[in-house]
Amino acid sequence: MIDSLVTETADRALRAVATFDAVQSAEERRWSPEIWDAVASIGLPWISVPEGAGGVGGTISEAVAVLVVAGRHAAPIPLAETGLLAGWLASSAGLSVVEGPMTVVPGRGDDDLRIVDGRLSGTAHRVPWAASAEQIVALVDGHVVVVSPSAGVITEASNLAGEPRDSVTFEAAPIVNMVPAPDGVDADALRFRGALSRAALMAGALGAMTELTVEYTSQRRQFGKPIGSFQAVQALIVKCAEEAALVDLAVQVAAREADRGEARFEIASAKLLADEAARVATRAAHQAHGAMGMTQEYTLHHLSRRLWSWRAEFGDAVWPQRVGDAAVELGADRLYRAIAEGSASGIAL
Repeated sequence: MIDSLVTETADRALRAVATFDAVQSAEERRWSPEIWDAVASIGLPWISVPEGAGGVGGTISEAVAVLVVAGRHAAPIPLAETGLLAGWLASSAGLSVVEGPMTVVPGRGDDDLRIVDGRLSGTAHRVPWAASAEQIVALVDGHVVVVSPSAGVITEASNLAGEPRDSVTFEAAPIVNMVPAPDGVDADALRFRGALSRAALMAGALGAMTELTVEYTSQRRQFGKPIGSFQAVQALIVKCAEEAALVDLAVQVAAREADRGEARFEIASAKLLADEAARVATRAAHQAHGAMGMTQEYTLHHLSRRLWSWRAEFGDAVWPQRVGDAAVELGADRLYRAIAEGSASGIAL
């Protein structure tokens, strides 16, 4: 369902540079130019951004496939923000993207960005990698706004995984570009695309967590045999594996439908499943690892902390309500037919 060549290319590039030490170092430095350069040199951040806007073209499914690989390697770079989010906002408004990293204002209730006399004022919160981005793209007062991070005051903060989530305060800051947002480009559409990006990253991390757990439990021995042979541990491994498989399939379906239309039901469902899987699979993986899973020198925390961080981004609390309301409104018989017949994208959320 996804382009295997894109996946293999992304995996080969990230496997070479997103090592344990590199990911650990990025948390301390708040940026990893080596990992960014490796993926930027082959155009991965700009997949799905039209060539006419400075991207490399391609589909949403291909961009999502790259994000799954990035999640698998816990890649500490704004891959999702540059192409699928900021790149989409800019190109949808007829603007071109830059060659460097870009980020997006996710849009939180405590943001107060506003345009006054053609300049930007206010504060944006939890902006990913704001200090390392060349441009920040935001939706403000019905406009797509592009601004330089250097035009604002950055207050550094991080999520649970140590990834930068900065606050940026602007005071009559000059705007690089400002264009009215076209139809269909609004805060809700951004939330859905953000949810798809996080679900994709989580699918990759869940898959890697499962593999890591299988490997550890097959090597760790207790009472003269691998702990993975014990029934209780096997149950934990199965729980990890089934959650990872479920989310991976849901993300692939959501990406495929996003290439065809809005795919709001599929995206909301994929994020809902990923959020729940983060809770269930992380607990199972850490139980299977025991004390080893809690050490700073072991890879598991790179994955589990990211799963919990991404779980909290782009509307974790809204998706159960929205999917549930849509299901109730549609009714059991119509809901089953819509899903079974592949027409779930027509369900309004």
